[in-house]
Amino acid sequence: MTQEHPITPPPELVEQWTSEAEKDHQPTVSYSLVSLFAAKAARWGADQELEACCEWLKGTAHIGIDFELIHARRPKPPSLKEQAVFAAAVLRSPDETCSIAEIEQHWHTIRCALEALPND
Repeated sequence: MTQEHPITPPPELVEQWTSEAEKDHQPTVSYSLVSLFAAKAARWGADQELEACCEWLKGTAHIGIDFELIHARRPKPPSLKEQAVFAAAVLRSPDETCSIAEIEQHWHTIRCALEALPND
């Protein structure tokens, strides 16, 4: 279960932007730098649009609809407990496409969740 922000440009688009930047401007620009700036710019723009929509909604519909919109469009990532429950479900019945690395990641998630529990 990845923790990727819902507003992140796809890798293909970042690769295109990297190629364009290298061709047009800087031959030393890196994919990771373009990816970082693209993600930050996309998130900033989306957050600005969401804020503007919320401002517009205030006074038009029922009270609290702006908060409902924020919650719907910017959900919080799953908690460590929720991630561990998901990992346990996958490990309970992994399919043939589940790689060793994915299985190890699921075990790591479960271990982290257990380590976060208080020592009784």
